[in-house]
Amino acid sequence: MEELNKELVIVGGGLGGCAAALSACESGLNVLLTEETDWVGGQITSQGVPPDEHKWIEDFGSTKRYRDYRNKVRETYSRSMTVKSGKAILNPGNGLVSNICHDPRVTLHVLNEMLMPYVLTDQLTIELNTKVTSVNKSGKTVHDMTFEHVQTGTKKQITVPYFIDATEAGDVLPLAEMEYVIGAEAKNDTGEPHALDVADPDDIQAFTYVLGMEYREGEDHTIPKPEMYEFWREFHPAIWPDRLLSFFAPHPITKEKREYTLFREETGFPLWEYRRIFDKSQYDIPSRAGDVSLMNWPQNDYFLGNIYDVSELEKAKHLYQAKQLSLSLLYWLQTEAPRSNGVKGYPGLKLRKDIFATEDGLAKASYIRESRRIKAEYTVTEQDVSPDCNAGRAGKKYEDSVGIGSYSIDLHPSMTGKTYLDIKALPFHIPLGALIPKDVDNMLAGCKNIGTTHITNGCYRLHPVEWNIGEACGALVGFCLNNHTDPKSVRENDKLLAAFQYELRESGLELEWPDEFYEE
Repeated sequence: MEELNKELVIVGGGLGGCAAALSACESGLNVLLTEETDWVGGQITSQGVPPDEHKWIEDFGSTKRYRDYRNKVRETYSRSMTVKSGKAILNPGNGLVSNICHDPRVTLHVLNEMLMPYVLTDQLTIELNTKVTSVNKSGKTVHDMTFEHVQTGTKKQITVPYFIDATEAGDVLPLAEMEYVIGAEAKNDTGEPHALDVADPDDIQAFTYVLGMEYREGEDHTIPKPEMYEFWREFHPAIWPDRLLSFFAPHPITKEKREYTLFREETGFPLWEYRRIFDKSQYDIPSRAGDVSLMNWPQNDYFLGNIYDVSELEKAKHLYQAKQLSLSLLYWLQTEAPRSNGVKGYPGLKLRKDIFATEDGLAKASYIRESRRIKAEYTVTEQDVSPDCNAGRAGKKYEDSVGIGSYSIDLHPSMTGKTYLDIKALPFHIPLGALIPKDVDNMLAGCKNIGTTHITNGCYRLHPVEWNIGEACGALVGFCLNNHTDPKSVRENDKLLAAFQYELRESGLELEWPDEFYEE
């Protein structure tokens, strides 16, 4: 067993893991951060999902560090590219999904830059291509974890005082034999208006393999026909108004047939602009280049099977089929997609393999919307965030709040064939109790694995919230070690909780919605 000169191991280098590392290091801790891929950043980098944010994000509604991160993204473009004068706030790709749609490699650069001071001083060690393979837990204490390098197979057993599970699917939970939930809870368990009558662990949201495309009009970049193209070309789910590979899908809110287009036309939602990460019209560039967009659309959501808590063979099958779906959608767009001028296909769509530095051009990892979830000291339910259950502009206020966020309850089609659920949620608060497992004292949940339900996961899974969760976790471990206490005691003791929340506010975390929010 390797006893490191570290107080904290963070398993998973996504947004939550990186934010946890930053706050823990600021608290003076020595930290080990592990990541299964060769990129930190998770959903925003290796999974290829640009930030999905609320309308107040430029002014409030996130941690100060998250705003610093966003500013650094824009500064990277302004420093590296010749940006034409124009908009006061630069949206690098002019994408519709947020004001800061950008290339995942830029976030990778920014995160590494933010972590660099702690790496250079050996306060933070980052081990990439490293996954957790086993956990040794005694009673309510995680004693050690074993990690394996995914390329060399080298293993090491590590013990430290605290651990944070910031993996994309809550990978530590089954290894530690902890209690956790997957899929949808029953109405009898949560009381949620939109919960199922009977719990269904297979009712898990679709995952997606993202890819990047550049458009070059007049050129032909058609990829080889994918092996499963004929299957996906004919695939017509019962919940879909047409074939999956088409310009029609259910409207997430109304469920009515909704028309899409690739580029902006008189009718239809323009898919290209939705997650466009490079808009050439905003830059003076020396060479010919086209706009670049990321494919994370209704048509490449994969809902034929889950990839955790299944056999390795089953997981591999679904990962392969999900990749084939995204490649088949690209091939359909290049060769068969109807155009307004009567021509079929957009052969000028170029698969940009360089964006994710992968042989197949797909993201390094699949975008997982729904994780395993801890049995937490407090579980956030639909009633906490629903406008039907709360008076006023914000959701339930918690005495132990460690942050805020805002997003609708947005559930994508599930593995059991259920369609979208997209309903209103009030701007909400993040309770400390949702980060603390009931059955372990020295581990926290630092990603999408916190104490939410299948339903509230739909609004707590987005970028600024994941960052806030991770940052609060890192700060909590620092507070506990510096004050010789533990997470549950912090939550239960009024004086300790007040002191911890004071430190959070001083570090730039917003624990409640500000006055200007209520004055709108």
